[in-house]
Amino acid sequence: MEKICLFNDLKSNAYPGRGIVLGKSEDGKNAVIAYFIMGRSENSRNRVFVEENDGIRTQAFDESKLVDPSLIIYAPVRVLGNKTIVTNGDQTDTIYDLMNEQQTFEQSLRTREFEPDDPNFTPRISGIVKVHKGEMNYAISILKSADGNPESCLRYTFTYSNPLNGEGRFIHTYKNDGNPLPSFEGEPKRINLGNDDIDTFTEKVWNALNDDNKVSLFVRYIDIATGKTDSRIVNKNK
Repeated sequence: MEKICLFNDLKSNAYPGRGIVLGKSEDGKNAVIAYFIMGRSENSRNRVFVEENDGIRTQAFDESKLVDPSLIIYAPVRVLGNKTIVTNGDQTDTIYDLMNEQQTFEQSLRTREFEPDDPNFTPRISGIVKVHKGEMNYAISILKSADGNPESCLRYTFTYSNPLNGEGRFIHTYKNDGNPLPSFEGEPKRINLGNDDIDTFTEKVWNALNDDNKVSLFVRYIDIATGKTDSRIVNKNK
């Protein structure tokens, strides 16, 4: 698979939905994590990311305008020991709880499927990054309907052991804008990850997202040698 530029890919897509980026910096020093949310409806756009323990959660920006919290209020990022979980829904908690009971990432997601938001049946995308003793690996999962047919759930897990320096993978919920919204297809995109510091990388991702539809962005760098984390949050609503 050819490597692509993350920023150009984002600029070319007005509505990728929610997205996860995982990988390793060019110098091999940092695990790189990014998660963003977008929205077309007032309810989806009425959100911000807020810090919570070692992760984040979504929160209504204006509580008086919150209509249905079921699929938009959740904890996208949680930390379990040396593992960082990042997802586009409340399956974050499912993964956390079941992995804490010694089940695997893939096993925990077998208890879940795509979102019940007919007619889109939005895929559940999930990622996990493990940093331990100077090494890292990660995995990405997508649970999606069978081309819009909710009678079948398609489950894919992609595992990246000893990932190469300067490379990452990018997965998002929707292939592009549409009605209904078409689900992401294929394996996670192979992207270039340079040596940008966290502030520069955060700014580049945020600026590449569609101005009308972007809502919030979370970025975390994890020092692979020490496990120390550095995080940024950008919210459109302020």
